[in-house]
Amino acid sequence: MSDFDFTFHAYTAQLDEKRLIGSRCKQCGLISLPPRLLCQHCRSTDMEPFEFSGKGKLAAFSVIYFGPTFMKNYGYGPKNPYVSGIVELEEGPSISAQILGMDMEHPESIQIGTPLTVEFIERGENESKKVFLGFKV
Repeated sequence: MSDFDFTFHAYTAQLDEKRLIGSRCKQCGLISLPPRLLCQHCRSTDMEPFEFSGKGKLAAFSVIYFGPTFMKNYGYGPKNPYVSGIVELEEGPSISAQILGMDMEHPESIQIGTPLTVEFIERGENESKKVFLGFKV
């Protein structure tokens, strides 16, 4: 991965490979997700790719009953809501993603702090197939 270019395109290409890749500053050690060319802490451009373990915990969430058309096209809606959340990764950064495996019959049972693991969600077929970041209980 020595040719990693720290762009959003490179990040999504790694998702397609079912890898969660961010960046780490070689100067101060700050880890970022998605990857960045410039360290937000010390402003260094001396960055390297960093692969996350895929483990974290639920930091915030929302149950979505009326989502964007994209999600409606995949069967989500008032009768089949989904959870969107912020996941705090073990390595420090937080990222938003769809949360899978929650009890949608009892959304009040969803708890902040629930341990989660990465789940790469494949949607579409053939050339239109894409991989999206998700986390599961």
